[in-house]
Amino acid sequence: MGETMSKRLKFHLGGEAEMEERAFTNPFPDYEAAASAVFAAGAAEETGCTRPPPTTDELGLPFHNDGKIIHNFTRRIQTKIKDLLQQMEEGLKTADPHDCSAYTGWTDVSDVTCLMMPLQKLRVYLYRVTCDQTYLLRSLDYVKRTLRNLNGRRVTFLCGDAGPLAVGAVVYHKLRSDCESQECITKLLQLQRTIVCRDSDLPDELLYGRAGYLYALLYLNTEIGPGTVCESAIKEVVSAIIESGKTLSREERKAERCPLLYQWHRKQYVGAAHGMAGIYYMLMQPAAKVDQETLTEMVKPSIDYVRHKRFRSGNYPSSLSNETDRLVHWCHGAPGVIHMLMQAYKVFKEEKYLKDAMECSDVIWQRGLLRKGYGICHGAAGNGYSFLSLYHLTQEKKYLYRACKFAEWCLEYGAHGCRIPDRPYSLFEGMAGAIHFLSDILAPETSQFPAFELAPSQRNKKM
Repeated sequence: MGETMSKRLKFHLGGEAEMEERAFTNPFPDYEAAASAVFAAGAAEETGCTRPPPTTDELGLPFHNDGKIIHNFTRRIQTKIKDLLQQMEEGLKTADPHDCSAYTGWTDVSDVTCLMMPLQKLRVYLYRVTCDQTYLLRSLDYVKRTLRNLNGRRVTFLCGDAGPLAVGAVVYHKLRSDCESQECITKLLQLQRTIVCRDSDLPDELLYGRAGYLYALLYLNTEIGPGTVCESAIKEVVSAIIESGKTLSREERKAERCPLLYQWHRKQYVGAAHGMAGIYYMLMQPAAKVDQETLTEMVKPSIDYVRHKRFRSGNYPSSLSNETDRLVHWCHGAPGVIHMLMQAYKVFKEEKYLKDAMECSDVIWQRGLLRKGYGICHGAAGNGYSFLSLYHLTQEKKYLYRACKFAEWCLEYGAHGCRIPDRPYSLFEGMAGAIHFLSDILAPETSQFPAFELAPSQRNKKM
C-alpha cells in the first residue's frame, strides 16, 4: 500500500515534468479557437467591415466546409512527400537487406512505393497499388527481394514472414500473376500449424503473436477478395486466440471480470502493439466473423475491464500492473486503446465507448507530439491516425482539424530535435510511416492506419 501511494505521489509531483520530457507542448490552437475565428470573420463581413474576410489559409483551417483539404495545404504535403521519398530512397541503399519485416524492413518500402507515387493518383489503403503499371513493377522488385530473405523464425504480419507473403500475394494478384499469388498464399497458410498449436509458446499480441497472423489473413480477404482465405482457417486462428485468453484468465482468477486475458513476456500489456487493446480490436473486425455470443459474453466484458484501468487524465497504462501515466503512443497508451473503443462502439452501439474514445482524443491532442519522433508506432504520425479514425466515425471536423495539425507538425520532419529512430526509414519507426500518414491526409475519407486498420466495405459512421 505504501509503495502504491509513493508511486502516485511521485506521479502527481513530477507528472508535468515527465510529460514535457516525453512530448512537446502542442503549439496549435484547438479547433474551437480556430473555428471561432471563422465565425468572427463572417460576422465582420455581415456588419459591413471594409477589410476583406480572411481566407481559409489565414484562419489556419486546412480544409473547406465539405472536408476537402485546401489547395495550399495539399501542395505543401505533396512537396514534402516527394522530398521525404527522395531521402528514403537514398537512405535505403544502406538498409539491412535481410530485414524483411513489415515493421522495420523491406516490406514497408513496397508499401510506400505503391502508395505514394504518382501523387495525383494516391491510393491510401495499406499496400494498395496504383493503376500505373510502372509502380506495380517497381513494387514487385521489392517484393521479390523480400521473399528471397524470409527466415521462418516469426509468423506475424508486422514482424514475421506473414507480412511479406501477404503483401506479395496482393502485388502478384494486382499484376494478374495468379500462380505466384497463390504460391504466397499457400506458404502463408502453412504457417498456421505453428499458430494454432496448443503447446506453442506463441503469444497472442499483434506484433509477434496470433493477432498479427490473423490480420494477415483478413488483409488478404480485404485486398484480394472474400474467400481468398477460407472461413475455416480464420475461425481456427480466432479459436486459438479465444482459448488462450480464457486459459490465462482462469489461471489469474479473473474469469468473471476479464474473460479474455493476455500477456506478453509475462506482462499483461494494455496497448495496441503488445496488449489486449490490439487483440480485442482484431477480434471485433467483421471479417474475423466472431459470433455475437462470444463478442457479448467474452470480448465486451474484457474491454470494460480495460476501460476501468483508465487514468484520470483519460490515458491508459502500458500494462495492468503499471500505475504511471507516461506513455501516449499507439503501442502503449490512449492512441492505441482509442481504436479498440471506436470498434467497440461500432459493434455494441453503446455511447460509453464513443465518449471514452473522445476523451482519449483529448489526451492525444495535448500530449501526442512526441519527442520520440514522427513514426506511427511511437510518434506524431501514429497519434495523428487516431484523429482520422475518429473523424471517420463521427464526421466531426474537430478531429479532421487535429489530424491536419499533426500533419503540419510532420511537415517540419527533423526540425524539432526529436530522437532519430534506430531504423530511420521503416514503416513503424521511421520516415515511411510519416509519409504514409501525410498521404492519407490528402484523402482523409479513405485513410487507414497501416497494418492495423482494415478497409471496410462501407464506413461505419455515428448514428
